[in-house]
Amino acid sequence: MKKVAVDLHFLPCLEFFTAIVQADEVLISPSEFYQRQSYLNRTRIRLANKIETLSVPIQGRRPRIPLSKVKIDYSQNWQKIHLRGIQSAYGKAPFFEFYFPYMEPIFLKEHASLWDLNYEMLTICLRLMKFSGKVTVCRNLDEVDIDLDLRGQISPSSSFLVRNLYKPVPYTQLFGLDFEPNLSVIDLLFCTGPEAKKLLLRSIKI
Repeated sequence: MKKVAVDLHFLPCLEFFTAIVQADEVLISPSEFYQRQSYLNRTRIRLANKIETLSVPIQGRRPRIPLSKVKIDYSQNWQKIHLRGIQSAYGKAPFFEFYFPYMEPIFLKEHASLWDLNYEMLTICLRLMKFSGKVTVCRNLDEVDIDLDLRGQISPSSSFLVRNLYKPVPYTQLFGLDFEPNLSVIDLLFCTGPEAKKLLLRSIKI
């Protein structure tokens, strides 16, 4: 049984999913500390003229607190901005109308914490791509036997090229002539639908 420990990212990138797609068990913990400038509250999508980063605003400065205690700032209009951006980016994608209705209600909810939002998003994405493993929430990951520990490794500050996890396998995207690798998983889902899991398996570098 292969157990992989990961940080709970917001609508994770393809590198994240190639790392877990063959796992029997994915381990996550609400006790892991929030990290600034990370994928914990941001994801990247492709618009007509640029790559856009969608960020979930959080309340106050958050030094060294567990992800489960990070509160989302709902005084900002981020939900509508995200939904408008996703609809603009993927409204004409082949599988948008099939998958978007699963995600929209999650955006419209007010979650108690960033952890709750990310967990619900991850759960629906795994279900849509028919992930066969299980996700286990652990209080303390340091007390668990782990085969592959990726906590703190998949970060916007360093390219996927420096890690042996993900090799880009191009698929048809809506905009641009050149393939843009390692975007949010929603880019893959909306563009490829049921083929998403097969593409992830082909994208595994190790």
